[in-house]
Formats: sequence, C-alpha cells, structure tokens
Amino acid sequence: MPGSVGGAPATFDCLWCGTKWTTRSPDDLEGWARLCPDCLGRAGDNPFLRFRLRDALAARGAAGGGGGDGKVEVAPSSAAPAQDRDAEMIAYYEARAGEYDDWYLRRGRFARGPIHDAAWNAELDAAGSWLDGLPIHGEIVELAAGTGWWSPLLASKGEMSLYDAAEAPLERARERLVAHRLRAHLHVRDAWAEPDRQVDALFCGFWLSHVARPRTAEFLALARRWLKPGGVLALIDSLPDPQSGADDHPEPAGDLAVRRLDDGREFTIVKVYREPAELEESLRGAGFHQVRVTTTGRFFMLAEARA
Repeated sequence: MPGSVGGAPATFDCLWCGTKWTTRSPDDLEGWARLCPDCLGRAGDNPFLRFRLRDALAARGAAGGGGGDGKVEVAPSSAAPAQDRDAEMIAYYEARAGEYDDWYLRRGRFARGPIHDAAWNAELDAAGSWLDGLPIHGEIVELAAGTGWWSPLLASKGEMSLYDAAEAPLERARERLVAHRLRAHLHVRDAWAEPDRQVDALFCGFWLSHVARPRTAEFLALARRWLKPGGVLALIDSLPDPQSGADDHPEPAGDLAVRRLDDGREFTIVKVYREPAELEESLRGAGFHQVRVTTTGRFFMLAEARA
C-alpha cells in the first residue's frame, strides 16, 4: 500500500487536534487511529478518542500487528457509561453516513406513505425557510453537522465551519458543498469539545435530542461560550411523531432508542424528545435571551436565541 507503514498511513494529520505525525512502525497505534500520541493518551477521557482507539486496535489486529494478545488497557473514567454511549453514537453515525439522507428524503425504510411523506416534505421546507430567514451572518459554526443537509444554506451566509465527531458524514457534507460550489472549513471535532473562539452564529440540527436530559444545561452553557455577545443560536430538532423514523425502528425506551441500519446492525443511542416549553425554559436558564421556540406542526421543533 503506497504511503503506508504496514497498512497504517505513513503520515497523517491528527483527526482531533490536526497535528502532523509520522508513523514509525506497523505496530504504532497512532497510525492506525490517525491520532497523535498526546490525543491517543487521552482516550480514557474522550468518547471519540476511545472509539478511534478501539477501531485502531481492531484494524491492527486484523492486519496481524500489535504482538501479544493485542489488548490495551484504557484508563477508567467516572463517566465511562456516558462515554461508552457517546462512542456508540459516533460509531452509529459513521456507519450510517451512506444512508443518512434517506431519512430526509423519505426513501426506503423511511417512506411512510404519500400522506405522511407529503406532510414531512412540507414541514422540512418550512424548517429550511425558517432557518434561511434568521439573522445569521459573519462567522458561523455548525456542530454535529452530519452529512450537511443544512450546510449549503448556512455557508451562503458567511464564513462557515462544520464539525462532526464522525469522519464519514463529513465527507458527504464536503461533497454537498462542492456540488453547490460553496466553501467551508470541515473538521472532525466532538460537539462537546470546548470552543476555541467566539463566533456570530451557532447552529445544531438534530443534535440536542442526542444530549441526555441531565446534560442539557451543560451543553447549552457550552453553546453560549461559542457565541459573541448578541450571537445567534439556532436549533432544529425532532418532535416525537411515530412516522418520523424508519418503519422497523422499535419504540424508544425512555431517553434511549435502538436504531437499525439497512444491513441489520443495531445501535443504542440517546434520543430525547423535548417539549417546546421545556426547551424554552432550558435556554432561558442558560442565560440566553430573545428566546423563541416554535414547531412546524408534527415533525420539527425550531428554536432561536441570543447570547
């Protein structure tokens, strides 16, 4: 394999911090994980890094590297259950990238009949019109951008940065932006990573429903730290309509849901359906003002607030 060391890339930019690194031997986990040593060493405290480490161990083992039994101990963490759930969600979206847009487009398992699909399409258009009408400009960040369904609209309004903890969906987002002849900065970055600057607008589409209720205030505080004074926070998320998901998705159990892919693989992820009044109260409690939370009717909740 050209440009590789035993199957791992010979040189790479760290997927977490961007540091350029050179793989020294086929046994080096850094190359298999595409993480620099510093970031790899923090795998016990970060779900994305833990996911990359586990994936690297599996890939190196399949290639015959690593020696011994291939086991590496990951430092325990008091938040291990939540981190494991976050890591499973990242793995889910990495695996789902190729079929994610079927949900938006009502294809395959997401087609729910002409009446429900017509209502869905009308409300999806309404959500797009709402987002387009917001006073968003300047430097814009989209967290948990996924395949970038909303990204072209936002990229046309200012200098856009797209972040997602999974690499495969970002590649789809890149293709979407190229097709629209738009530019943006795309980087693998966890939505929970501490902001490195303040921007004019922050957007999250269908991310807040993956934030467990006990962590709502924590994430909204982080969102506020992303924004300059007066900056705009915009959220689009799901309402609990039974026709929203795939026809073979089991009913959610509390704030957890089982998600099945076309190939039959299943993942258990956090999925929290909030009421508009609940979200409005949470935003005000986090210090946002000019809060407005509305819905499109059946499928989507829309929230706007100022830092």
